[in-house]
Amino acid sequence: MNTGKHVICFGEVLLRLAPTASELLLQTGNLRATFAGAEANVAVALASFGTPTRMLTILPENAIGRAALAEMRKHGVDTSQIKMGPGRMGLFFLTPGAVRRPSEVLYDRAQSAFALAPENCGVQDNLADANWFHLSGVTPALGRNCANVAIESVRAAQAQSITVSFDGNYRSKLWETWQSEAPAILRSIVEHTNILFGDERDISLVLQRSFDEGTSAERRQRAVDAAFKTFPRLNLIACTSRAQQSIDRQDYGAFMFSREAMHHLEPTELSGIVDRIGTGDAFAAGVIHGLINHMPKEQALKFGHAAACVKHSIPGDFLTLSAQDIQRTIEIPTLDVKR
Repeated sequence: MNTGKHVICFGEVLLRLAPTASELLLQTGNLRATFAGAEANVAVALASFGTPTRMLTILPENAIGRAALAEMRKHGVDTSQIKMGPGRMGLFFLTPGAVRRPSEVLYDRAQSAFALAPENCGVQDNLADANWFHLSGVTPALGRNCANVAIESVRAAQAQSITVSFDGNYRSKLWETWQSEAPAILRSIVEHTNILFGDERDISLVLQRSFDEGTSAERRQRAVDAAFKTFPRLNLIACTSRAQQSIDRQDYGAFMFSREAMHHLEPTELSGIVDRIGTGDAFAAGVIHGLINHMPKEQALKFGHAAACVKHSIPGDFLTLSAQDIQRTIEIPTLDVKR
């Protein structure tokens, strides 16, 4: 990227607590602590790929907040504008799935430092240095104030001709904690979005329309057509497909739609999955990296898909491999030991 500017990722950083292997939550009382968060995951992956990326958030002024700051800085994220403030660290507890038992997430995020004062993150003050702004549907789901700041931020970014990407990331457990109007709020964000990471379910929610009839391909295409017709600023829609044979064996494909064409990657069989949390963020980061670095759309889709596939092999939410590491998985399909 030769513009001298960077990607801004705006959202909450979380502490993830999960048992090891496939244990139930607190089965043995041992939990592994790592950092996470939809936008933070994207920021870390982008920085690892070599794309200049700045994180905007608020962390608690305590040892956990400082550790989160150091962790992102370690992976190359620009943390210079992260604020520290009162409140607590948002948490989520992950019970990993096994065989036919699905994974489960339990949120504990009320009164977090970010949720208390998202307007203090300084989004609009940082836009002059950016050429891309990314957020997800998790941020507006945290409360009315977070929703308002998210809408104001994408409007301000559009006013300055900054590319806006938005990952639908609908989290019903978060929206249900307050008297929200999720479809209207998400629609207000998508109205100012250039690149949407979402499938027909996300579009159906935003438009309050059903796309249930026909094959999966037909449903997906009708939803995409409706989104492009409704939102004139929208240029690209990218999503993944997942067919689950079991928790650790799944087929993973990808799609990208523009107003002129559709690109499709046939599903890749992923066997022995280690951790699927954060894979959608890895996909988004890979596509963003590709587009910023002027890859053709199909190549950017391949890079995002490869990044997501590799993330399935890595514990925790963060993908910290280089762009060269990801590219090698596309060009050299071998599992031999590298020596």
